[in-house]
Amino acid sequence: MNIKLLAIGKTDNKSLQALIDDYTKRLSFYIKFDMEIIPDIKNAKNLSENQQKEKEGEMILSKINTTDQLILLDENGKSFTSMGFSEELQKKMNSGIKTLVFVIGGPYGFSEEVYKKANGKISLSEMTFSHQMIRLFFIEQLYRGFTILKNEPYHHQ
Repeated sequence: MNIKLLAIGKTDNKSLQALIDDYTKRLSFYIKFDMEIIPDIKNAKNLSENQQKEKEGEMILSKINTTDQLILLDENGKSFTSMGFSEELQKKMNSGIKTLVFVIGGPYGFSEEVYKKANGKISLSEMTFSHQMIRLFFIEQLYRGFTILKNEPYHHQ
């Protein structure tokens, strides 16, 4: 299985980017992982929230293949413990999915078209974090999930 993370807008904080790069490298020992950045919409200030979500949604959906399973990182999604998330990853791998795509949306969330296409939603927290920080938190949880599956000592229960 391949895992892909789509995110809107680049990470402009060098310290955060260094940590994202570190966990991405660690994750590569367990699974094929790619992170793809979808550029911010130009002249977004001239658009309504819905127009911005629609444009971002079009760009997100253009990156999805028909066989991909799409999971949105969404505040209204299902919450997991780290152990529960690792079990969910194992189920996805066992099901024969070729590519699992997780998406971090823009500042206003996702368009209705993206919600309709999604196969599920995951919430990382009830708290609100910056979209840049969520990238790090999510990649670290992916890494943690795989170390749990391999019974490695990274996660302490």
